[in-house]
Amino acid sequence: MATLYLVPNLLGETPWEQVLPPATVELVSRLSFFIAEDVRNTRRFLKKLNPAINIDGLTFFELNKHTTALQQNSYLEPLLEGNDMAVISEAGCPGVADPGADLVRAAHRKNIRVVPLSGPSSILLALMASGMNGQNFAFTGYLPLKQPERNRRIQLLEKNAEQLGQTQIFMETPYRNNTLLADLMKTCQPATLLCIAADITSENEFIATRTIAEWKKNLPNLDKHPAIFLLYRNEGND
Repeated sequence: MATLYLVPNLLGETPWEQVLPPATVELVSRLSFFIAEDVRNTRRFLKKLNPAINIDGLTFFELNKHTTALQQNSYLEPLLEGNDMAVISEAGCPGVADPGADLVRAAHRKNIRVVPLSGPSSILLALMASGMNGQNFAFTGYLPLKQPERNRRIQLLEKNAEQLGQTQIFMETPYRNNTLLADLMKTCQPATLLCIAADITSENEFIATRTIAEWKKNLPNLDKHPAIFLLYRNEGND
């Protein structure tokens, strides 16, 4: 039976040896069909894993938010013909905050074997390093762009963190990180804990958990830096 492999991509300019097992590189090197969120990015990624790969001999299908259900089904045809394939996200794990989830669901409907491979997940790594509740957490993706919806969502996340003891994990487009930080400073209570995890796995990695009151004294500049944000109740309430 052909298999659809879910291959994590690097989170930044990190040597693959630091975050991916050799078995993943060996597997990817023998595949000929790839479903990619960003084809150019994926071609560079594959060449980084194995410079000997003949990129021009590979077949790529582009998967993004504009890809229709009909196109996604057509991408699975090589699998139905007996060829293994891989889904590769622009960064991190396919199917998590990523358009790959719809394609994976389509694969399950066709009884195609789906195998996730180990690799870096900014969401999980940020949670591990936050010191926040790792047994009860929620990833809520991107917050609303416009006000007052955004502040209402922040208030809801803070409420859930306090009342449920649940870590709230979310993200923003890198060039809007500083705007999000400003909104968090204005909206959240001084004692609420905020973890900022930026440039995870890179040489500039920055991960710190502080109260809102403490962050207000020294906010980092996160412009154009990929980051994950986590909210939790004050540790004094534990």
